[in-house]
Amino acid sequence: MTALIINHAGGSKPSTDHPHEHRPAAPDTRPSGERVAMPAVTVNGVTISRKAIAAEVQNFPARNPGEGWTAATRALVVRELLLQEAYRLDVRAEQRTDADGRRETPEDAQMRSLIEREVHVPDADEETLRRFYDNNLRRFVTPSLYEADHILIGARREDEEAFAAARERASSLRSALAAEPERFAALARDCSDCPSGSVGGSLGQIGPGDTTPAFEAALVELAPGDISAPVETRYGVHLIRLTRRIEGRQLPFEAVRDRIASYLTEHVRRQATAQYLSLLVGQAVITGIAIDGASSPLVQ
Repeated sequence: MTALIINHAGGSKPSTDHPHEHRPAAPDTRPSGERVAMPAVTVNGVTISRKAIAAEVQNFPARNPGEGWTAATRALVVRELLLQEAYRLDVRAEQRTDADGRRETPEDAQMRSLIEREVHVPDADEETLRRFYDNNLRRFVTPSLYEADHILIGARREDEEAFAAARERASSLRSALAAEPERFAALARDCSDCPSGSVGGSLGQIGPGDTTPAFEAALVELAPGDISAPVETRYGVHLIRLTRRIEGRQLPFEAVRDRIASYLTEHVRRQATAQYLSLLVGQAVITGIAIDGASSPLVQ
């Protein structure tokens, strides 16, 4: 049995320099003397060493060390279950090399072959593919495109004075455009800090992800001919004019059939693999950690 040592003894003496000033107590970072038992983790009698868990933790970023430790432990428990089952079934496997030239370890090849052998994934028929398409039409639409112009008053956020001046300048230009919107191109040529100013602020066609999130959020709310309020991004402050919106078009079933088939196959494979792992967990004797599904595996 391994133990962690936590010391709760003693704290610093509070300061009396300012008796009426209330501040949070400084945290005591000294080691604790309290012993917290860390039970050994076993899978059907095979111990998962703390050294192995510590090495695996790096693969599981977490909000705190405890979460990372738990995730790494569960992963190693599942790995041990798969290897034990592969050994029981005498699974043989050839190591594969991926597109980047990385070769599987013998154990990884065994686990892959076991899952390929034991987890059966049926192919979706045409009716299923068509039904998924009909029920998810909005997922199969080309992105909308926007033809837009802008005026940029450049400034960096970390320069508070410059950014405040950019806000004021953009606000002044917006007021001028409210009275004379036809001056947008001329003002872009005279005032914009973006190279597009030389062509009246034209950005050409813009699609999703082509600009910053704040710029895009303002753009999609505009109707053709509208000029936005000042929009702040990391580059400065913008005024945006939408000149044309090209709505996305519905893609025909034939154009997305293979994509749907791949998605459904992968979805079913993940579900089936999870159910298979849950079955192995339910049949195993695991100590030192709770694994979901150990008492009632969800198997179809």
